[in-house]
Amino acid sequence: MDGVEPDAHETPAADASRSRRREIHGGRPRWRRRLAIGLVSLVVVGGAGGAVAAWRLNSNITKVDVSGALGTDRPTSAPQARGAVNILLVGSDTREGDGNDAIGKVVEDPGQHSDTNLLVHLSKDRSWATVVSIPRDSMTKAPPECSPTAPKDQWVTRQWNHNYKIGGIGCLIRTLEGNTGVRVDHYGVVDFRGFQSMVDALGGVPVCTREAIDDKESGLRLSAGTHTLQGKQALAYVRTRKSVGDGSDLGRIQRQQAFLSSIAQKATSSQLLFQPTRLYGFLDAATRSLTTDPEFGLGTMKDLAESVRGIGLDNIEFVTVPHEAYEPDPNRVQWQESAQVIWTAFREDRRLGQEPEATASPSPTASPLTVSPDEVRVEVRNGSGASGLASQAGAALAVQGFTVTATGNGERRTGTLVEYGAGQEEAARTVAAAFPGATLEEASGLGRTVRVTLGAGSENVVEVENRTGTKALPDQPVSAPKPAPTPTPTIEARPADADICGA
Repeated sequence: MDGVEPDAHETPAADASRSRRREIHGGRPRWRRRLAIGLVSLVVVGGAGGAVAAWRLNSNITKVDVSGALGTDRPTSAPQARGAVNILLVGSDTREGDGNDAIGKVVEDPGQHSDTNLLVHLSKDRSWATVVSIPRDSMTKAPPECSPTAPKDQWVTRQWNHNYKIGGIGCLIRTLEGNTGVRVDHYGVVDFRGFQSMVDALGGVPVCTREAIDDKESGLRLSAGTHTLQGKQALAYVRTRKSVGDGSDLGRIQRQQAFLSSIAQKATSSQLLFQPTRLYGFLDAATRSLTTDPEFGLGTMKDLAESVRGIGLDNIEFVTVPHEAYEPDPNRVQWQESAQVIWTAFREDRRLGQEPEATASPSPTASPLTVSPDEVRVEVRNGSGASGLASQAGAALAVQGFTVTATGNGERRTGTLVEYGAGQEEAARTVAAAFPGATLEEASGLGRTVRVTLGAGSENVVEVENRTGTKALPDQPVSAPKPAPTPTPTIEARPADADICGA
């Protein structure tokens, strides 16, 4: 969470932080494992105060329906991932609301930004979870003016936390879904006042800083060592950036992650759980500054919490989106190609590093085709990076009788994806027959059009058995690049003892 103006830059030293990454399998910091408790601490104890207390807590939550801002082209879950849950958790620096305008430095046009962004994936069998932290200064494609209808080939490059300022949580979700192909099932937003109130209700939260902090903007002064921070101090601590370490936002993410671990431990300690008055005070503070979608009330949270009780502490991964310097402005970052490994794993409900399960399912085109190409409308997208691949494929489909409605660029991916609307599976099988190895997937918002996205490793178009027309397929000199070796995502994390003074 940060109160600086949206165009303020990081210090040049930010680049140094980006080089300090550690592979996921290189170790499991204790604070990251402890997030198993932190993810559900609030909702697990939600029913402890009885039905009346639960009703009051649920009524505290502000529920906002943003479905109208999400468009009709939202991603759908792969069959093997149905039942998994993706939750976007946002920390907002809004100055609106009682108490928020007195927090942080004064700015002429403060607006509101999503300066803490966590995407939580709960596996469908609730045996593991992965939490992804998204840097606020990420430069990604975003819908112009947060339009819910603008096609992705018209999206513009924009700083991540500006999406929330321009169009609120709906714009942020649409941007996330469009860049990752991961559908967001629920969201939760907490503002400055809510964060501060939760810490106060806990009686303070312990932190350890390995260097002294003297931050002029927030007024925070701490000596090196262990401190128990109250709400106002805690907020300053997680927002402090320029006066600590290399001054980067990425270093601040690490401090925020460690602070979440401390909150998790305090919120699930016996000191709180077995003192009903203090417990209710904490829950009341948490829910009063919480905004969610209409379906994500206290009851849904409690159900989810109960479903993940069996997750072991070693079955939580906490990662930061792999990133690199953004060339037009080195004080910003852009996602690395290896980030696709995370999004693919989420879409397929796989743990990071886990290989896709082999399937014995027959090829989608193994049985005779029942729809003629001249009855099919096709849109071709190029997600491979090879210039001209979509238009080349479109020409090879057109001579076989397909009606090609559009060609253009699409989301980067590996392999060929054929998407179809409800009732169009047979038409999609005819299209898939032209692309060896294609994967079929049902999607919303397509109507009668079948959409093909060509990624790295896609095969060029071949003839389908029931083609119409007699012209030979045109030459296809453009080939999709071979898939890059599967990279191992990296995380912005410190060794476990970095949070322990004297270690």
